[in-house]
Amino acid sequence: MKQYLDFESPIAELEKRVEELSVIAGYEEEVNKLKSQIEKLKTRIYSNLTPWQKVLLARHPARPYALDYINLITTDFVELSGDRYFADDKAVVGGLAKISVSDSKYLSVVIIGTQKGRETKEKIFRNFGMPHPEGYRKALRLMKLAEKFNLPVVTLVDTPGAYPGVGAEERGQAEAIAKNLREMAKLEVPIIAIITGEGGSGGALALAVGNRILMMEYAIYSVISPEGCASILWRDPEKAPEAAEALKLTAQDLYQFGIIDEIIPEPLGGAHHDYHLAAQYIKNSIIKNLSELQNLSPEELVNQRIEKFRSFGIYFEV
Repeated sequence: MKQYLDFESPIAELEKRVEELSVIAGYEEEVNKLKSQIEKLKTRIYSNLTPWQKVLLARHPARPYALDYINLITTDFVELSGDRYFADDKAVVGGLAKISVSDSKYLSVVIIGTQKGRETKEKIFRNFGMPHPEGYRKALRLMKLAEKFNLPVVTLVDTPGAYPGVGAEERGQAEAIAKNLREMAKLEVPIIAIITGEGGSGGALALAVGNRILMMEYAIYSVISPEGCASILWRDPEKAPEAAEALKLTAQDLYQFGIIDEIIPEPLGGAHHDYHLAAQYIKNSIIKNLSELQNLSPEELVNQRIEKFRSFGIYFEV
């Protein structure tokens, strides 16, 4: 059963009407007219979304998650587990994989992603996509493995943020994130970071220090959630839509500011409407960007990455 967001209610009404008429003989012409009407309505709605509506789409429970994309984009995926210090964080998945470029050519990569869950049991198992320190340490272990065997790194980021629990803090959450930032900056292989849904604060940044930073069309990337921002600024989480507008967290805003390098298109209405097409768009983008980055030397890759992040923001030295 489809799940509709509030602003999609006009679409829901028409699609329900199509379902009702489709089982009745003699209404084929009426059904075709309604389908055409639905496509026009979708185009109008999804081309005029507010930042808050994009936040809701980025969080849509039916949206593809990292393992969905990995299974559709790659072949021969071998998942690797554990951080070799404490435990295996199920909110982070990763391993070795191949991406087919043609019938006879493929790219070997290390692919890492944050994984959410859908059913209650899976959500708890994946900790709602919020990594513990061991998740970031596992990711870094895999990146170091990629560097050892000269393999590019691809990260798929979709997290509300790093887990803020007492245990995570006791095991060095801030240190784990900071270490990832430092080590990713120095990694001597290409890194492509893709924000596929939510890019929440340092929890997302710890997997997104890349030579190329890409975002799905309806993804978001921000230093804080709109609800958190509204609670701090206005003492009222209900003002989250206003906060979303002020945060400039959409792919379109961040591309305009030069924070990201490319916006990956999504199927009309969002990636959850067509997993295969969304995955194909991501795959095409990975292949294109890797073909450009693999011409750079290790030193050039490191320098390009460091200069990229140094260029963010506006400041004055006095």
